[in-house]
Amino acid sequence: MSTGLSSGPDDLVVRDAGSVPVVGYARTPGVPAVTLHRGPGPGPMGGASIGSHAHDFLVLVHVEDGEVALRVDARTWLLRAGDVVVVAPGTVVTPLTEPGDPDAQVWTLFFPADLVDPEAPSSPFAWRAHPLLYPFTRGGRPGGERLHVPPADRPAWLAELGALADELHERRDGYAEAARAHVTLLLVRLGRLATDVPADLRDHDDTLVAAVFDALEARFAEPITARDVAAAVGRTPGHVTTVVRRRTGRTVGRWVTERRLQEARRLLAATDLTVGAVATRVGYRDPGYFIRRFRTAHGMTPQEWRRAG
Repeated sequence: MSTGLSSGPDDLVVRDAGSVPVVGYARTPGVPAVTLHRGPGPGPMGGASIGSHAHDFLVLVHVEDGEVALRVDARTWLLRAGDVVVVAPGTVVTPLTEPGDPDAQVWTLFFPADLVDPEAPSSPFAWRAHPLLYPFTRGGRPGGERLHVPPADRPAWLAELGALADELHERRDGYAEAARAHVTLLLVRLGRLATDVPADLRDHDDTLVAAVFDALEARFAEPITARDVAAAVGRTPGHVTTVVRRRTGRTVGRWVTERRLQEARRLLAATDLTVGAVATRVGYRDPGYFIRRFRTAHGMTPQEWRRAG
């Protein structure tokens, strides 16, 4: 069974075809950004045809039965029934060519962070204190993590995944809210598996990158530059730019834009503010420039997005 938001793999698109392509989630206004797949292997995690790649969304893999191999960053895991793997945005995933267990049953869930929290920071480096998203940053930085569901808890996991699949397939009234609720409950269950996370963060937290994203979160709605961010964390602009690009694959400016557009989508959906007022709220003094940035990112103007939703 393959369950998602569309009849094909159109939810996932290659946004940046660099040395490691970045697969993005193609959003549709008014439709919850979540895709659920059940089959003999983890997939479609961006498609094997592009080889090693990263995502700009979160991935949760749960093995219901059988065995399956998965390579995340430099680690190859042989997953068995009850195993759960979470993959943070930016983490490199390499499809394996070896044939897997044809009888394996694997659930793979894709969703961006703002599905469950419209105001969540856009970068996983800022999730270490988030009650639902911190399991994706265990060890102080985004990556992949393998956890295990005890046998007694597995029926509840499968019931939650099955209920989510039903909502996405049937699309009854209120299904968007129900889908978000089921994903939220799965993240609550995931958090209960991720024990002693505070100790992990104390030992391994990447303090500079975390401080950068704390500054971005506090000031993204203001006129802010990489120089301002560097001053806030007490480092030179060149050093901050280099570290952030190396750790995340994106510039400080790109992260500011992404966070502003995330907030703009939330305001367009949740308020009656004019487009000009939304632009001001998210840090753009020129509404025309905001509209152009929004159209470039989403293929439609903010007003078209609001009407479509």
